Amino acid sequence: MIVPIVSIVGRSDTGKTTFLERLLPEIKALGYRVATVKHDTHGFEVDRPGKDSWRHAQAGSDVVIISSPSKIAMIRNVETEWPLEVIAHHLAMEVDLVLTEGFKRERAPKIEVHRKELGAELLCSAEELVALVTDEDLPLTVPQFGWEEAAAVARLIEARFLRRQDGFAASLLADGKRLALDQSKEDFLGRTLGGIATSLGNTSSVVSVDVRMERRVENRS
Repeated sequence: MIVPIVSIVGRSDTGKTTFLERLLPEIKALGYRVATVKHDTHGFEVDRPGKDSWRHAQAGSDVVIISSPSKIAMIRNVETEWPLEVIAHHLAMEVDLVLTEGFKRERAPKIEVHRKELGAELLCSAEELVALVTDEDLPLTVPQFGWEEAAAVARLIEARFLRRQDGFAASLLADGKRLALDQSKEDFLGRTLGGIATSLGNTSSVVSVDVRMERRVENRS
């Protein structure tokens, strides 16, 4: 099972970031770990020119990691933009939920932020939406919430996506693409890897297992 993703979408100046700022502490208060992803179609720089990490990247490093006692950051070059499900796979051991701002063209369930004063149509169809955050009643059957109802939206997300189950959850990425696992395959993979890790670690229980495999290429020169 891949970590669930919910995208906060909306037209410019509708207040997506403001609502996300309200929603995050409400989900955290329910006891869940959350990652956020901001979509930037123009590219970005996260380090200032002249800093050591910036100099490492300029010198040709494909991955730059900045580590301190309180936080760690990784800057990684990619050949093409990662789909949300690939991002979520890499976060699966760290968080319970991924909230994104943007990514309106991805398939993740969406909460659209709408303002009456902008007078524009919604970006999403009803089938794509988990909920609407709006300052007017709209003729749709999806749940609709006001701007001050972030706590209620958090409870909706919990009910739809965050009910925990016993046992291992597992996701599998092969050559950069997530492989679909039905419940029986997910249970089998989780039990198998969990059992191997428990045995090798000489421990009675393992909380998480992170495995990466690559095909060996023999050097025949």
